[in-house]
Amino acid sequence: MIAPSPVLHAVQDRPVLVWRCTRKWLAISSAPSGGGIGLRDWVFNATVVTDYDHPDPSAHVDEMAAGLGLTGAGIGLLTAVDVRHEVTATDGGVRVSVTTGANAPVWAAAPVDEQAWAPGTINAVCWSPVRLSEAALVNAVATVAEAKTQALLESGVAGTGTVTDATAVLCPADGDPEPYGGPRSRVGAALARAVHAAVTAGLRVEHARHDPS
Repeated sequence: MIAPSPVLHAVQDRPVLVWRCTRKWLAISSAPSGGGIGLRDWVFNATVVTDYDHPDPSAHVDEMAAGLGLTGAGIGLLTAVDVRHEVTATDGGVRVSVTTGANAPVWAAAPVDEQAWAPGTINAVCWSPVRLSEAALVNAVATVAEAKTQALLESGVAGTGTVTDATAVLCPADGDPEPYGGPRSRVGAALARAVHAAVTAGLRVEHARHDPS
């Protein structure tokens, strides 16, 4: 099953990448809207202001989805990065789209009082060409995090990610499910390489944030 291609739109004068699915895809996501595991009809990655403080991000995603004419269940990701700086990488049939905002990296296990919160988001939208079991989907999210962290460390970024990173992994809803999604599994290995390549390339983008001027 071939993943849909993203189409660039504008909502409230800001760029949005939208994937419209002709058939429902099974997804797992940590996005503020459409998170969890379930069937999804669309995905978008939207640029928001740097000091974004909407009291209800999920409701905001719903507003944007309505403005884009999206119906059904979907996944909405938000980032201060200009999504026109999205990087796509493919490997073994897996396609990964990443926007990389790593200006405020953190160490995941650092004591809370040692690092103040600051905005910064790495969003990853990942498409598997074959069905994954629910356990493999969970495993795939971990694989994305591991590959992202490897790319950050190899690029000299002092941190494992940012506090608002979000991930979506989607796969066909039918077919014999792959049981594993780890970095040495058939799909997981390709996923890890694609995420690593996309994040590494995204870290090289200068002035990735949206400039309204």
